[in-house]
Amino acid sequence: MTVSTGPVIRASLLSLDTLAEDLASLDRRGRARRLSGRAGIDFASNDYLGLARSPRIGRAIRNAIERGVPAGSGGSRLLRGNDPEHEALEAEAAAYFGSEAALYFPTGYAANAALLSTLPGREDLIVHDSLVHASAHEGMRLGRARSIAAGHNDPTQVEHAIARWRASGGTGRPWIAVESLYSMDGDHAPLHDLAIVAGRYDAMMVIDEAHATGVIGPGGRGLAAGIEGRPDVITLRTCGKALGCEGALVCGPRLVREYLINRGRSFIFSTAPSPLMASAVRESLRILADEPERRETLAALVAAAGHAFAPLGIGPVTSQIVPVVIGDDARTMRIAGALQAAGFDVRGIRPPSVPEGTARLRVSLTLNVTAADIGRLAAALETLIT
Repeated sequence: MTVSTGPVIRASLLSLDTLAEDLASLDRRGRARRLSGRAGIDFASNDYLGLARSPRIGRAIRNAIERGVPAGSGGSRLLRGNDPEHEALEAEAAAYFGSEAALYFPTGYAANAALLSTLPGREDLIVHDSLVHASAHEGMRLGRARSIAAGHNDPTQVEHAIARWRASGGTGRPWIAVESLYSMDGDHAPLHDLAIVAGRYDAMMVIDEAHATGVIGPGGRGLAAGIEGRPDVITLRTCGKALGCEGALVCGPRLVREYLINRGRSFIFSTAPSPLMASAVRESLRILADEPERRETLAALVAAAGHAFAPLGIGPVTSQIVPVVIGDDARTMRIAGALQAAGFDVRGIRPPSVPEGTARLRVSLTLNVTAADIGRLAAALETLIT
């Protein structure tokens, strides 16, 4: 007997047509994304301390191989994937950052998704900064708690949102979700004021330290260093930016760690990170402690960028992330292309990664560039944006 597959084929073609039209729509609006290789002077990566090619980390990986540490974990942490290197990293990270415990995830995206989908309960409220990471939004979308956005870096709005929720009968626990250093704007969160609000309303704080870890604070412990270890504080520290490796560490109370092991779906159902990468991150933490001159050099580059970009109306430059807001999507990408052709790897960022009308060049300062490179980039920008 022959079974006709005509309707199935037609449905499949219609589905592909829909995908093609969506891609064409992105292209017409100047928002299509394409992969491109590494070329030019690095003003695009998050390798802030230049550790991605660190000889020390390379040696640590070679030594781990010689000790018999495997490249692959072989499964999830709850099956056979749990390696002594994972547990050693978690213990060392908790001690370094001053938390009770830590848990190692394959990516920052998986960690954020697990945090905000797993921990807040059905009766709780999440108040998040309007510019918080996309991965935090994913966690909230998957979770049970109601979520509401507060104005960027506005503790008063956060407090008012919690107070209104309480007044309307909210009985659960409030959660405050923020980044400490914002990935597209380069500005700092008012963590001290937010911690006061958290204390006033018995709220939990989830602080994404992705872009501050390694760069800011004593020993590179981030902007949350002063409040790390409090029972109402959970931090997320990615290992693929200033630490030069891969993965992410959730730091906080031991109870939070155990709950995520039992209920965090992106932890439970993910293959564990490479044990070799855990060895590499351990070495990165030692470099943070041993080589403070890396942070000092980066701070000098941030100051140099402030001087170089000020005549162009760009700034103030307060961190290693410098947004150059253009506005129009297509013009942003044309300017980025011109800079790349001139030898500078600068990428354009468009909505939905940033709010509508704020397409920008994201200039990232790392130890892979020099002050002279920054000066030449500023000169090139002057010809393109003025």
